[in-house]
Amino acid sequence: MRLDTGSCGLLQMHRFPSQSTINRFRLAATLLCLKYLGPPIMAYFVITSIFNDDREKIIIAAVTGGALLLAGVIQWLVAERTRCPLCLTPVLSHKGCSKHRRAKTFLGSHRLRVAMAIIFKGSFRCPYCDEPSVLEVRKRRH
Repeated sequence: MRLDTGSCGLLQMHRFPSQSTINRFRLAATLLCLKYLGPPIMAYFVITSIFNDDREKIIIAAVTGGALLLAGVIQWLVAERTRCPLCLTPVLSHKGCSKHRRAKTFLGSHRLRVAMAIIFKGSFRCPYCDEPSVLEVRKRRH
């Protein structure tokens, strides 16, 4: 398999058709990260409220739990429309599809690795087709 390279020998990355698609990727990635960060935060408030007999912290834990449920539902709905521009598989949604043999994980999750790459690098590598994509709108040919 030959990889196309552009000027300066850099690997050509796939781009997206619109800014709304990029915003959808960023929203789904942020919500997925919150889904992983929320339970430890909630557990902290529950444990400290039990040891300190603090009712305010149990309320904070309950609100955090409700927010996590809401964020999980929104993430599930938005992630269904975060498709790789090449293979069209939803990269931030849980699918039972086979992953590429070189697909890497972060904390045991392919989706979390993609989400972290979207947030911190502005690009990601699809775990299904192993092709790189950058969060930029593709240039229109006139």
